[in-house]
Amino acid sequence: QVQLIESGGRLVQPGESLRLSCAASGLTVRTTTMGWFRQAPGKEREFVAGISKRANTIFYGDSVKGRFTISRDDGKNTINLRMNSLRPEDTAVYYCAAELGPALRVGVKSADYWGQGTQVTVSY
Repeated sequence: QVQLIESGGRLVQPGESLRLSCAASGLTVRTTTMGWFRQAPGKEREFVAGISKRANTIFYGDSVKGRFTISRDDGKNTINLRMNSLRPEDTAVYYCAAELGPALRVGVKSADYWGQGTQVTVSY
């Protein structure tokens, strides 16, 4: 049974940093294409960052390039998302996702597994 459990979301002020983690069980992140998505109220789920299996190709959504960094900890079987220079528009529920097929990037419609999400709020 596959489980993805996100953690690290909380309230932060604009300009601050935050790190989210996604602990996986039932799959190996090193050999699975993994990604982060987010969804704000009233908006569609948006791709944030992704890391491909084995090849370690990394992708970022345009709105987070240069501010967010995705990484993988094979020893802990987790993926992380380091978020710097946070803005109010980064406020959303952040989800971890996994895709078992050959794709290098997780698709919102093709992901096989999702976590339950963790809330990130950026506000004064």
